[in-house]
Amino acid sequence: MAKMHTRKKGKAGSTRPIRTESPTWSPMSADEITKVILDLWKQGNSTSEIGMILRDQYGVPDVKLATGIKTTQILVKNNVAPNVPEDLRNLIVKAIGMRKHLVINTKDVHNRRSLQSTESKIRRLVKYYQSTKMLPKEWKYKPETAEMLITR
Repeated sequence: MAKMHTRKKGKAGSTRPIRTESPTWSPMSADEITKVILDLWKQGNSTSEIGMILRDQYGVPDVKLATGIKTTQILVKNNVAPNVPEDLRNLIVKAIGMRKHLVINTKDVHNRRSLQSTESKIRRLVKYYQSTKMLPKEWKYKPETAEMLITR
């Protein structure tokens, strides 16, 4: 798939093996995985970091195969889900960093263009999440109040 704001092709990547159930060598049950996920979330890890920690330290190849639901759905079920989806939050953090850089380096036109592209991606994602009802219709990205949006 091509990248959104460049004329380059996307990165090729490996594909996961097709599985319908958790492998037999996976050491943890669904309840144990849920407890670990909630503990890691309370420590301040994001959902993607939780998945990597479960893979690397606990030997869980895929949370969805082991528990039947995704990591974010486990957080929603336990009423500790983030108010902003993770990909949108990461883009907002990136835009905040670019704006801070532009305050110091006002003539950095390349960063200004990158900021425009990033904020365009943010607006596009917001529109998608509003249509899927993950964000309320009145939710709006404003650069002035962006830092308050990403706090948990």
